[in-house]
Amino acid sequence: MFTGLIEATGTIEAVTPAASGRRMRVHSALSADLRAGDSISVNGVCLTVLEKPTPGVGFFEVDISPETLRVTTLGDMAPGRVVNLERPLRADARLGVHFVLGHVDGVGQIKSIDRDGECYWLAVDAPEDLGRYVISKGSIAIDGISLTIARLDGVSLGLQIIPFTWQHTALAGAKAGDRVNLEVDVLGKYVERLMTSQTPGATPVAGSAGRS
Repeated sequence: MFTGLIEATGTIEAVTPAASGRRMRVHSALSADLRAGDSISVNGVCLTVLEKPTPGVGFFEVDISPETLRVTTLGDMAPGRVVNLERPLRADARLGVHFVLGHVDGVGQIKSIDRDGECYWLAVDAPEDLGRYVISKGSIAIDGISLTIARLDGVSLGLQIIPFTWQHTALAGAKAGDRVNLEVDVLGKYVERLMTSQTPGATPVAGSAGRS
């Protein structure tokens, strides 16, 4: 489980074919605090660190399964791409935003990015099947970043990005047309599951991509 508060960014050094799909090497100062088997959120996708990073080298590696490549933006990743990183929430830590599982519910597309003083307006088009999970002033994770939906027009999301978030995440390099990983608030999905399990013929909850 994560919080959506990005700890650091990393830069992809290599993406190579692997028996399990693809192997990705990410360079980041955060690698010094990782161990083999640790979970880490990479652009909002929960992945597993393959082996203890070599001290002083500054990178870690993860495997990405075919299913995760199919349903997230990790299939788009190439060397030089900057990604958001977060380690799992500790039991004794404060929850500053909302619960983020690292299970991507769908892929959206950045429609526009507009400056508003020192802040930015980010417009993102979400898949139609996620429309029932998004509400005005509700939470959503975009590439692992916990954000508040400030404007909502159907499945077009308007989010205002403060300078700190812009400067300390991969959003600083984002542009219109980029695809982004979306994870809706898990509470809405649990409520829907509870309600539909008592209603014969109701629409089932949408699936999501989890840890690889």
